[in-house]
Amino acid sequence: MCAAKLRGYTEQVQLMHAYLNRIVYALLLLLALAYGYDYASVRRRISAKKPGDPFDVVTYPHLLAIPQKGNKVDYEFDAQSPMESDPCVHSLFPHYGYAPCWYVVRRSKSPTQMTIVLPPGF
Repeated sequence: MCAAKLRGYTEQVQLMHAYLNRIVYALLLLLALAYGYDYASVRRRISAKKPGDPFDVVTYPHLLAIPQKGNKVDYEFDAQSPMESDPCVHSLFPHYGYAPCWYVVRRSKSPTQMTIVLPPGF
């Protein structure tokens, strides 16, 4: 009786392992197809010879987050370079060394964290 239960259990484990392998391979194939389609789309838009398409430049204010006493944070614009520009590509994935524009826009909304470094022996 115990051997039959154990055999049934191992068969279930092997079956689940096979299903998980199929799911992982299907997800990898889907990811590869999405990347390939995205790459082909960027290549097609490059060959269309439209200016700026699919590449763009996102310009945003450079905001600094400066820590203060009492766990407070002061937000100020950078006086040396108040505006910052990052090139990007209009796609889902990064291509040609450029980050996707959706990622650059999202990253532009977060301020640069500043840290206070004291000199040695202070």
